[in-house]
Amino acid sequence: MSFNELLDGLDHGAGAQAAGIRRGYGGPPPRTVAVGSGLTRLRCASLLKPLYAWVAAGRIADAERWRRHAEPAVVVSSNTDTLGLWLSVGPRVILDDLCERTGVRWEPPNGDPSRFGSVEVAAGEVAAAYAVLAQAAATGDPVAEAVLGWMAEVPDSQTFGARVAVGRPGAAVKCGWYGGPDETCLRTHAVAVLPHGGSRASVVVAMTALPYTDAHEREVYRERVTTGLSVEDRHEKVAGELLRGLMTRTMAELGHG
Repeated sequence: MSFNELLDGLDHGAGAQAAGIRRGYGGPPPRTVAVGSGLTRLRCASLLKPLYAWVAAGRIADAERWRRHAEPAVVVSSNTDTLGLWLSVGPRVILDDLCERTGVRWEPPNGDPSRFGSVEVAAGEVAAAYAVLAQAAATGDPVAEAVLGWMAEVPDSQTFGARVAVGRPGAAVKCGWYGGPDETCLRTHAVAVLPHGGSRASVVVAMTALPYTDAHEREVYRERVTTGLSVEDRHEKVAGELLRGLMTRTMAELGHG
């Protein structure tokens, strides 16, 4: 299905983006893909947790302490462990270090800097940052290697079918999902990193913010979040099909069958 077919029927209040990057020394010419509908920037939910973990390692002297927080932050999307990195290192420091390494500049969220999932990003920026992570891992960065390894261990129940969408059962994947009390949408995002040998890699990103305005459903959603219950099924219902469609189309546009 084309990007136009995927995006044409979206509600006027919806936001959706997809981006992809293919690059690597000695491989085919680099290629980039980007498409968007609605707002140009969306809150990132948990999409950046592996990147936060990657740069936080250089700021935490105790490697075991770093790993104790970083691994569950990536593998099971632990918010508590992400906060352990985000607040101990500092939001501004983490984002400045990411900019230095990747060239991508993100700002701490307005109002409450502790809300790591409220950093606003564009899908193309996310793809660019993860491409640097992938190539760092390919050229021997042990922290980047560990982070990508954890992304490959993210359980399928937290991926919204992203691995199926990109046609790579063992892909390194991270998803983010949330709907804040101040939002009338659910945010559902995914990134897949696909090494191709040597320094070659592809990255596929899809991000959605789709209306979720039914008062009763929103109340049930908030209750489930507050009590620690899973809400992935709500996000699958609202955004799963679109998310996978965007990732599959992006893979095709990058030249992958």
